[in-house]
Amino acid sequence: MWISALGGKHARRLAWAAALLAIMAGGAEAADQWSAYGHDQTGQRFSHLSQIDRANVTRLKVAWIFHTGDIADGSKGPRSGFETTPLFVDSRLYLTTPFNRVIALDPTSGKQLWAYDPKVFHLWPYGDGMINRGLATWVDPSRGRGDACRRRLFEATLDARLVALDARTGQPCADFGAAGLVSLRDVKHYVPGWYHMTSPPAVIDGVVVVGSAIDDNGRAEMPDGVVRGFDARTGALRWSWEPLIPGPQIKSGAANAWSVMATDPVLHLVFVPTGAASPDYYGGLRPGDDRWANSVVALDSRTGKLVWGFQLVHHDLWDYDTTAPIVLADIPHGGRRIPVLIAGNKTGMVYVLDRATGRPVFPVEERPVPQSDVPGEATSPTQPFSSLPAAAPQSLDPADAWGPTPADRAACRAELEALTGHGIFSPPSLEGTLAIPGNVGGINWSGFAYDRADGLLIVSSTNLPYRARLIPRADFPAQAHSEMHGEFAPQAGAPYGLERMALFGPSNLPCAPPPWGTLSAIDLKTGTLRWRTPLGSMRDLGDPDDPTGSIVLGGPIVTAGGLVFSAGTMDRRLHALDVQTGKEIWTAELPASGHAMPMTYEAGGRQYVVVASGGAAKITEERQSDSLVAFALPTTR
Repeated sequence: MWISALGGKHARRLAWAAALLAIMAGGAEAADQWSAYGHDQTGQRFSHLSQIDRANVTRLKVAWIFHTGDIADGSKGPRSGFETTPLFVDSRLYLTTPFNRVIALDPTSGKQLWAYDPKVFHLWPYGDGMINRGLATWVDPSRGRGDACRRRLFEATLDARLVALDARTGQPCADFGAAGLVSLRDVKHYVPGWYHMTSPPAVIDGVVVVGSAIDDNGRAEMPDGVVRGFDARTGALRWSWEPLIPGPQIKSGAANAWSVMATDPVLHLVFVPTGAASPDYYGGLRPGDDRWANSVVALDSRTGKLVWGFQLVHHDLWDYDTTAPIVLADIPHGGRRIPVLIAGNKTGMVYVLDRATGRPVFPVEERPVPQSDVPGEATSPTQPFSSLPAAAPQSLDPADAWGPTPADRAACRAELEALTGHGIFSPPSLEGTLAIPGNVGGINWSGFAYDRADGLLIVSSTNLPYRARLIPRADFPAQAHSEMHGEFAPQAGAPYGLERMALFGPSNLPCAPPPWGTLSAIDLKTGTLRWRTPLGSMRDLGDPDDPTGSIVLGGPIVTAGGLVFSAGTMDRRLHALDVQTGKEIWTAELPASGHAMPMTYEAGGRQYVVVASGGAAKITEERQSDSLVAFALPTTR
């Protein structure tokens, strides 16, 4: 594990106490506000609303549906997915569409109030498809009520622009950049489409902090994964931070921050999760640990300087990005309550770190891992294993191959027996190795929610192993054109291309035993697993047993009504579970799979639960929709 505490110890205990008070105050933010992607700056996804509870959740009905009209079927340019989580501030609902349009709705009727279209380039090769996960907002303290752009909405677009809008009218803020727009394309090795944005920015200390999404494995020297802070009022660049420590032998890029950040305004820190350096599956051109890729870093929000960093994977060879949106909380530990940061990645491991120093609160052990025999590769001798329960399986023996029929089980067993490794951190090989968890997780951007009432961390995870195989450069073009059953990536500039594919049997179901998607509750008072339950099913792919859990892309929220709400599954349903037991209490069908995080708010005396229902950009078997669906309890007359 690599930790760098560069900020010193001055006034640390006072800062901790102040931070704790700030988080408590943030959590007590007006109950009818959902002002950031994860509810507030902590990212906890916890709502104090309790009108909907365990006793009455089964009475939920559709209150309204809003159709954005924005769908791309993939026939011309990238396919779209609907992944937005709306904000609810100042009695309005604000959402983004797959085309980066920003829309304001009346929260009680779903009626459109205004819409803004940044007119993104639809045909660029966005590796994530046409998606956007939401907005950030900021109130300018220098402006009075009714002034233009007093409350601003910020969106980072697919075509790499930062947009600032007046929340009241939807008009661009004229004093921000050039007529409300700032270009984000001025990065090293920029390629249109390959460099894009999917997650909302973070706002702290009058600074808008923006990361990026960068396509995987196109070439060794991919666009730079720089994190930048812009003045929230003018759009001027305040600072930038490079995740990769440069060196004369380094030919790489990415290590970008594509997931959701969290902020601590008292400590003046923005917490950034970073992804893998390029290319993901061969590290011979980026020797060493590749700091600060695959990490959590704390940056000074005023200067962008690194305060501390903690690396979750050294010299990543598996696309094990730090995917989960960062969560800040205070937990009882060692006889006192301490401010912590909670991070997770595609390994399925959860890390709890001291928020001021980055040191582990629950132990992290460096363990020896398998080494590579690929010429030119130098594997990290150890990897950091968290002592907290893993959210997903990390090994698969051929004898445990699964399938609904004997033929499926035999085919899966043969596939596994041909691979060179069967556990986590087995390095990619020329023969093919098992990647478990695969590159969709473990824990992906679905992430987790924190139940403040009982100290439970609700973790969303997927169990879908992959095969990864390196192909010598001379053999790559022919194999990529003749073997179309896999996903091929050139990793141009490296001596090897890549083939990777999810391990499915002849019946088109995973070779790993179910469940294939779960929600887990980790008790952060004790560091133990409270419960784990399958989430959803793969029925649309022919799963004969329901429920066996589904691939999950879209995370949970928790409410004071004792409920966990989660969509994200491939069965086109929104699920409500008892937070204490994990038992599913209620479920409702959606027009399409809800690959987004729900949110909740109260307006006109009613509590609403809202989720985007549109299907996934990369799961072409799923139906598509443009529906934002709101549920509420029936009104009484």
